[in-house]
Amino acid sequence: MTLLSGSGNLLGACPGLVWLFRALVKKDLPVMFQRVLSLSVWVSLVAILAGSGCFFGGPSRVHPPDISASAAGSGSMERYDTNKDGVVKGDELEKAPSLKAAIKQLDADGDGGVSADEVADRVRAWQDSKVGKMSVSCMVTVNGKGLAGANVTFEPEEFLGTEIKPCTGTTDEKGIANLTMEVQGDDPPGVACGLYLVRISKQEGGRELLPARYNTGTTLGKEAALDAEEMQEGMVRFELTVP
Repeated sequence: MTLLSGSGNLLGACPGLVWLFRALVKKDLPVMFQRVLSLSVWVSLVAILAGSGCFFGGPSRVHPPDISASAAGSGSMERYDTNKDGVVKGDELEKAPSLKAAIKQLDADGDGGVSADEVADRVRAWQDSKVGKMSVSCMVTVNGKGLAGANVTFEPEEFLGTEIKPCTGTTDEKGIANLTMEVQGDDPPGVACGLYLVRISKQEGGRELLPARYNTGTTLGKEAALDAEEMQEGMVRFELTVP
């Protein structure tokens, strides 16, 4: 499920919607409601609240993160373009999980790689969308079965600056987690648009049960954006394999 929290007067200006969004992220709603609140239901809910005047006459509280597009572009090359040819491609891309995960959105010229300009253009696209935060749910499976009690962290790429904060969630008995950054006061929960390294950890007795490729040495990445892969489907999936 994906929903704008907006830079307009959406979640930030409507206490009722803030409460509902918080309840969904914290799983305080009955399971039935958690499953049926798809994107279409959210859109209908927004329309109803807008019609009641909920979204008018209040200050906007949620704004897109302030990211320097050009700095993000050059920073991504410093981080991943090891041969300094101006494009992250091939073996380099395999070591850049967030860029690889977003290759369909980033690779504007179709050369199979990612350049500084393409990263910068993608950052500008997030900013133009006016999205402050969005809800992101994920499902974690191991060898085809839902993994309960796993800690999922979306860690923003350092080249995006300090405005985007990490987002975390813990999977339930079905392997589903609702992700959010730490919130303060009346700030609504959610995930900011961005490129993230994804770390998934499951520990018992202080011992990590998952391979390092899923946590400390992660090969997992994800882009959070309305048009990003899987976001429109309503559920981000991480299908892990363990011998």
